[in-house]
Amino acid sequence: MPSDLLLRIHGPEFRTMSERVLRATELTSRLNVLPFDDEAGKAELFEQILGRPPPSRTTIYPPFYTDHGLNLDLAERVFVNQNCTFLDYAGIRLAERVMVAPKVTFITVGHPVDTDDRRVWLTGGPVVVEENVWIGAGATVLPGVTIGRDSVIAAGAVVADDVPARSLVTGGKATVRRRW
Repeated sequence: MPSDLLLRIHGPEFRTMSERVLRATELTSRLNVLPFDDEAGKAELFEQILGRPPPSRTTIYPPFYTDHGLNLDLAERVFVNQNCTFLDYAGIRLAERVMVAPKVTFITVGHPVDTDDRRVWLTGGPVVVEENVWIGAGATVLPGVTIGRDSVIAAGAVVADDVPARSLVTGGKATVRRRW
């Protein structure tokens, strides 16, 4: 069995994960219809979604989507703009001062390419975004990626590989274009 296989579909852990997905979907659907100025309502729902209150100086603008929520770790001074998705079963960590533009998607799980394994296993790995990173609108960050501090991910980039610190990455499959 390859090391990136996380979870057997239809096993007991999968059932537990599926129950959490339903709960997180219920909570985010309630969050996403609150009036924008209902700070108390948003705070209460974010606490239920994340399993703890978000840091006091972290900003998240709904609509907000997650399939799990409990494995999303947000540091101080993180900014998440509207319509972002966090598929966080394998864990997502956003360090201090990370800025996330609208419609960014973080994915920590997927399925094997092999057809015999595809309907039996989930694959994946955690996503780590180090300090002071800016992720542009519509970018997608794939399982197992670490983005180094002070980097910029261009709008629409697909980040499938680790990004060195202080890099600008662009493109359909993000490519390091320059370092500083």
